[in-house]
Amino acid sequence: MEIRVLRYFLAIAREENMTRAAEHLHVSQPSLSKEIRKLENELGHDLFIRTNKSMHLTDEGMLLRKRAEDIIDIVDKTAEEFSQLDNIIGGEIRIGCAESFLIKYLARSIRDFKKQYPGFVFHIFSGDTEPVTERLDRGILDLAVIVEPPNLSKYNYLTIPESDKWGVVMLRDSPLARKETVTFDDLYGLPLFCSEQSIRVDFSRWCGENMDKLTFAGTVNLAYNGSVLVKEGLGYLLTFEHLVDTGSRSGLCFRPITPTLETNMYIIWKKYQVFSPIAELFVRKLREDYGKN
Repeated sequence: MEIRVLRYFLAIAREENMTRAAEHLHVSQPSLSKEIRKLENELGHDLFIRTNKSMHLTDEGMLLRKRAEDIIDIVDKTAEEFSQLDNIIGGEIRIGCAESFLIKYLARSIRDFKKQYPGFVFHIFSGDTEPVTERLDRGILDLAVIVEPPNLSKYNYLTIPESDKWGVVMLRDSPLARKETVTFDDLYGLPLFCSEQSIRVDFSRWCGENMDKLTFAGTVNLAYNGSVLVKEGLGYLLTFEHLVDTGSRSGLCFRPITPTLETNMYIIWKKYQVFSPIAELFVRKLREDYGKN
């Protein structure tokens, strides 16, 4: 299975048309069709459902698409790392990030680092801990910034200063908005939503055995999307402070919960990780900024 053929396969999957894919790849359509047939024969499965005007992935094709995207990502990242070996004025790094106001610390480190290495380019992937660490484990990401205590058997880590404070985002005309803080009893019976990770990790430790008494009407993994749901009257968003616009024109407000619930943030990378030169320098910068753990 050649990398070149996997790129061909992904182009067809994206375009859903052999002619358009061939034009995009700058190869002849007969040559492209022949390569894909050879790939199907090699794997022993049809990868596409073919019609006169389009091509759609079979179940086997969808499986290969996911694997091929991962393989191409790793190949491209490896090529980038080797291209950077003689170019320490810059280079690329990929970072996975949880959604948090505390990303400001990472941003400050990047800002200062770019002053010394102006050719430094960063790519941010946002998500909850599970998808971020999955990409880190597969080698697609160099670093991750997460809001769960790291697995010390797998990762080195640094702790970011400060912590995120939890609270409730609600409509300004909500009766609950009259309170300075919100208790568990205040939330009882209200339609709530937050991320699945937060329900499992954060609110289970806040509520304890009373967790089942809260009503989670849905889940969201981006605070902005959650704020839109609040504006449309669907319920109350449990989230970190500072993530949602609660200015006077927003129609929303934030109230902290009590007892106080806070979450720490960690920068992690795999143990025994072999970094590209620029990534190695950036990790050294982070260690200087946030101390060695």
